[in-house]
Amino acid sequence: MDNMTGLKRTHYCGDLRSENIGQEVTVSGWVAKQRDLGSLIFIDLRDRTGIVQLAFDENTDKAIFEKAFSARNEFVLMAKGTVKERSSKNPDLPTGDIEIDVTDLRVLSKSETPPFDIVENCKTGENTRLKYRYLDLRRPDLQSNILFRHKLTKITRDYFDENGFIEIETPMLIKSTPEGARDFLVPSRIHNGSFYALPQSPQLYKQLSMVAGFDRYMQIARCFRDEDLRADRQPEFTQIDLEMSFVDMEDVLSIGEGYMARVFKEALGVDIPLPLPRLTYKEAMERYGSDKPDTRFGMEIFDLTEEVKNSEFSVFTSAISDGGSVRGITAKNAVNIYTRKEVDKLTEFVKGIGAKGLAWIRLTDDGIASSFAKFMTEDEMNAILKKAGAEKGDVVFIIADTKNNSVLSTLGAVRCEAAKKLDIIGDGFNLLWIVEFPFFDWDEDTQQFVAMHHPFTAPLDECLDYLETDKGAVRAKAYDLVLNGIELSSGSIRITDPDLQGRIFKLLGLSDEEAYQKFGYLLDAFKFGPPPHGGMGIGLDRLIMQLLKAESLRDVIAFPKVQNASEPMTECPSPVDGVQLTELGIQLLNIENKE
Repeated sequence: MDNMTGLKRTHYCGDLRSENIGQEVTVSGWVAKQRDLGSLIFIDLRDRTGIVQLAFDENTDKAIFEKAFSARNEFVLMAKGTVKERSSKNPDLPTGDIEIDVTDLRVLSKSETPPFDIVENCKTGENTRLKYRYLDLRRPDLQSNILFRHKLTKITRDYFDENGFIEIETPMLIKSTPEGARDFLVPSRIHNGSFYALPQSPQLYKQLSMVAGFDRYMQIARCFRDEDLRADRQPEFTQIDLEMSFVDMEDVLSIGEGYMARVFKEALGVDIPLPLPRLTYKEAMERYGSDKPDTRFGMEIFDLTEEVKNSEFSVFTSAISDGGSVRGITAKNAVNIYTRKEVDKLTEFVKGIGAKGLAWIRLTDDGIASSFAKFMTEDEMNAILKKAGAEKGDVVFIIADTKNNSVLSTLGAVRCEAAKKLDIIGDGFNLLWIVEFPFFDWDEDTQQFVAMHHPFTAPLDECLDYLETDKGAVRAKAYDLVLNGIELSSGSIRITDPDLQGRIFKLLGLSDEEAYQKFGYLLDAFKFGPPPHGGMGIGLDRLIMQLLKAESLRDVIAFPKVQNASEPMTECPSPVDGVQLTELGIQLLNIENKE
């Protein structure tokens, strides 16, 4: 093995261009490919900036030529030579016009044959690639994602610094206040039998920063939630967290919008028109069946309750008489794709998410085909088609239920499923705010209202008079930022009035003692002049995932967890030494996981 004595890198591989022709350069990196043509050898040398071709021929020193001949994929090389024009250019490579005529070559380390090819769009299974994540991260597409992440975090810090925010680190070991997702617990050796928790968010600490007078706080914060995983969820994730004093909702949204405009412009070269569109929660649900609607396509929900309330179709009329509704969506020009067979598949999909069934109308060249036409008069069917805006070639999907929320959420899912099938989802970036969320959420299991947000979220001023008497009508000073059907951010204006906070705790079923046990340190702080404040948290991982159009958060996180919250590379979580458990006063029990 050679050493680096006498050589020092002068350029990154991917930075060399035609203007460097004639210059003597030194590059270093990994062998992406070696091509032996007998009297000619070419090596593609790769580093995090790209690939450059190294050239060896009959004029190359024999010892150097032999090293090039023996080089294999993923060997680490350092090469010195003169940049020259390539005789056979590669227009698909940024460095494709040049190559390096090598005069000194060092083999700094050798490599075994990798378990998979270090190439873009590698077809090897993800579990294998995650086991060797350090090799997976050498692939150009993944390296590009991580470099993009670095760029975006720099944009983030620059933007908030320019807008007067102070970056404050909050603790990783905090008091457990179980609510929402499960906490990750950390046993204390010193305080035997007691536990820290890893923060689900820096929520209470950032509010304390406002009490402390810092006025504008931000942090690129690590957060932890012990919950089941999916494509856009990890047990540990990163949040762009911010809080502002002496502000109302408009101030917070303005800062959020400015940040998004800056990110899209500097990271993607895309101009985002401001101000961003807004929908109330009620509008979003009634039009799109979701509080995080994808507005890159239409297919909006319409209400058919009036049109069918007197029909003879009992599925519709019974739902209406029990306080529910009948609503639908129209899939334009879909009749050839949504054949009867495909409609049946969609019906099974609907049943799989809890609905009882799916009514439908197909407007074919031969006339109207429908699952319920025999129960409808001609006038009733025409009224449905008029409300649906349906024409020949369209398909109408209809849901009826005694609970309006079930109707809307089911149609929201059908809308997205149909859009994917019809391939009508645009390529753009549609950002919007969802505002005026319900303050309380009805829990079917317990048959009572529960908090939709954390208990320091403020209700709208106009709702204060009926907090206790009409919980279902109370709306919150809460807001979400949605991008292409994904929730990017959630936030609210906070309660600082002790009397109002007491009312909220009481409505949430928390006694004074329970509230103080959970949040006593914040309640104590609020006795000493808390400023009015509010904020939000923006999911950094989700934002990057959407900007890069990645399929999973694992594509934008350097060392992610898999579906069962383990890491194949380090094989964590793993058992620990019995001595460690004894020091912590912990005895393990065999508990069957029945979830």
